[in-house]
Amino acid sequence: MSVQTLFKKECIVPDVLTTAPSELLDIQYPSGIRVDLGKELTPTQVQDKPVVKWTPKESEYYTLAMVDPDAPSRENPKFREWHHWLVGNIFGGDMNKSEVLSDYIGSGPPKGTGLHRYVFLLYKQPEKCDFSKIPKLPNNSGDKRGKFSIAKFAQQFKLGTPVAGNFYVAKYDDYVPKLYAKLKG
Repeated sequence: MSVQTLFKKECIVPDVLTTAPSELLDIQYPSGIRVDLGKELTPTQVQDKPVVKWTPKESEYYTLAMVDPDAPSRENPKFREWHHWLVGNIFGGDMNKSEVLSDYIGSGPPKGTGLHRYVFLLYKQPEKCDFSKIPKLPNNSGDKRGKFSIAKFAQQFKLGTPVAGNFYVAKYDDYVPKLYAKLKG
């Protein structure tokens, strides 16, 4: 199935976006696990920052985001969206030439809240963006990550619709309490 079909089937359109990306984002975790459109992964498997690949245009800038629209649960998404990762001004697809706005935090779905969707989105920027007013968030705190909207962020910086995406689902496992301890700083 296509990225667009699965984004609609899993209600990422309309919960997160109005238009699904058409290209697949290649995401591989250090654990060796690949993100495969909607397949279930565990918080243990996705605890470390993944390697993300796409076919970039060399002189273009990109923004990458990872959001969870199901915080604290899919039935009660009052913190939609919780953003796990936000990187802007990625030059020519090189993640080392970028501006980390929010450092990567793996999945931490609370116990008993079922499966959460973790959505990766890649936007092509019209030009290099001035992100100086965006708070830079470390990976040892969950502050200022809830009630984020990647759609509003994209609108603010004129990013248009995402060019590529991918997602997985995850539910609580025994890594989650370790993640929460880390987030308390």
